[in-house]
This record gives sequence, structure tokens and C-alpha cells, in this order.
Amino acid sequence: MPVMDPRCPLLYHYCRIQRPRLNLSYAQFITHLQRMYERAKHISPSMDWNTFVGQWQALDGFLAAACMERLDAAWEQLFCAKVGHADRLLLDALRSRAARLYPRQEHEQEAVVNDFWGHLLVPPVEGSLPILARYDGLRPLVPWLLRVFQNKNISRLRSPSQHHAGLGDDDQLEASEPNEAHASSVWHDLFRDAARGWLSTLTDQELVLLGLRWRYQLSQREVAHLLKVHEGTLSRQMDKLRERCVTEIQQQLEQQGYTEDDFQSFILSEMASILLDDSRLSMANLGKKLKQLGISASQANA
Repeated sequence: MPVMDPRCPLLYHYCRIQRPRLNLSYAQFITHLQRMYERAKHISPSMDWNTFVGQWQALDGFLAAACMERLDAAWEQLFCAKVGHADRLLLDALRSRAARLYPRQEHEQEAVVNDFWGHLLVPPVEGSLPILARYDGLRPLVPWLLRVFQNKNISRLRSPSQHHAGLGDDDQLEASEPNEAHASSVWHDLFRDAARGWLSTLTDQELVLLGLRWRYQLSQREVAHLLKVHEGTLSRQMDKLRERCVTEIQQQLEQQGYTEDDFQSFILSEMASILLDDSRLSMANLGKKLKQLGISASQANA
């Protein structure tokens, strides 16, 4: 347990050296470490202390603890945390996810982001846990927050009647269960590698199609009009692109031993963040490609 384990002071001083601005006391550190362990055991009763300590994400767990102690420096670091290869801020990444989930509903996008941010410390409903209190420290903090945000809003969209129900049951919206964490993270990493490999094979024209649909959030009809092609032609191109994506990525994962039946759902849940994070589909890169086609970024945004 934390108070008896000689590794705990070492972990604490390591975190203090790596995050010197976070003036978290040792007593506070132990309190939050114990809470995260209890959280991990709540979700995975077979989790033992040694396994937990071996898997604990020290710097992220320390940051989450400091945020829960309302240290201003901790909130500054969380706010400035970078996401993905595009080095976007966490708040920008949340807004991008919201834009994908609620296309062209700017008020709704801002509302769900503010709601999520506000519930990091404050429970959404009486008797529930704030978001950061659900973090067990066994996964990188920023991707975990993004996944919880995604799951919360997907659940909300699937059940409109629960619009005001808050985050709902603590365990339903978790990013992944600790007893599945290793397998989930392995498949997540393999998927990302396969998806990036597939993206590297796309032509400029195919990247533009994806960018207009995912990054600029244009409808198929709007893309066809912008590119001056028949909508039926564009539809066939998108279908072929989608089939290639599913087939090639699925083949690579199956070669690694992936056996789940519902691969389509896996792609839908994982692919959006890949497309939004990939530098080839950044606004700047897409703007250059559109310019080569004689299309201005303002036309795509219109």
C-alpha cells in the first residue's frame, strides 16, 4: 500500500523534479495515489498494488492530482497539453471532436466542450464523480480525456432523451477498462500505425476528398459542387476509398491476431482522431492542395 511502499517517495520526488511548478505535498500525493488505486480496483477487482504501481502513469497521475487540488499551475499545464502529431492544444482537440459530432452546430459544440471542462472537478449530478476523480492513472491522461469526451457525446447522441442527464453512470463512459487496458492499447497503437500507413498511400486527390469531408465537414453534394464532378461519381470514389480503408487496415490487424467481429465499429471509433490529427489533413496542407486545384480555403469554408 502507498504508505508502506518505499517506491512511493521515489515516485513523488521524480514527479516533483519533472513537474517542478506543481507544488503538491507528499501527503496530497499519497491521498490521490490511493484514490487512483481504489478506482482501478473498482473497475478491475483483480488489480493488485504491485501491478498498479508498475503500470501507473506517474507524470499524468501527478498532474491529475494537482488539478484536483486546484493548483493553478496544474490547470495551466493541462490547458497547454499537446495532442497528437499536429501538436494541438487539448481544448482545440475537444473542439475538433465536438465539430465532428455536431457539424455546423456551433452553439452546441461550444456548449458540450464547456460542459465537459466544467465537470472535470464538479460532478454532473449529485452522487456521481467528477471526471478527473474517475481517472485511475493507468492510461495517458490527455487521450483518456478525449475518449471520455467522445464516449459521453456519442452516448448523448444515441439517447437524445438523456440530453440533460450529465455523464451518466461512472463506468459506462470510461475510456477502457484496466483489465482490458493492455489489449486495448495494443490494438489502438496497431490501428494507428496501419491507418497512417494507409493514409500515406493516398493520392493528393484522395486526400482532398477526405479533407473536405472530415476537416471542412462538407456534405457529399457540396464536395461534388466544389470539385465540379457529378455527385454519383464522387459517391463511387468515396465508396472505393472507404472499402480500401476497411480492407487494408483490417487485413493488417488480422495478421497481428485481431479477431473481433465488429471491425466497422472499431474503425468508426478510432479513425476520426487519426484523420483530425494527421498533418497531411491539416488545414494548412489542405489549403495548399486546394489552391493547386484553383479552390480557395474560403470557398471550402463557405
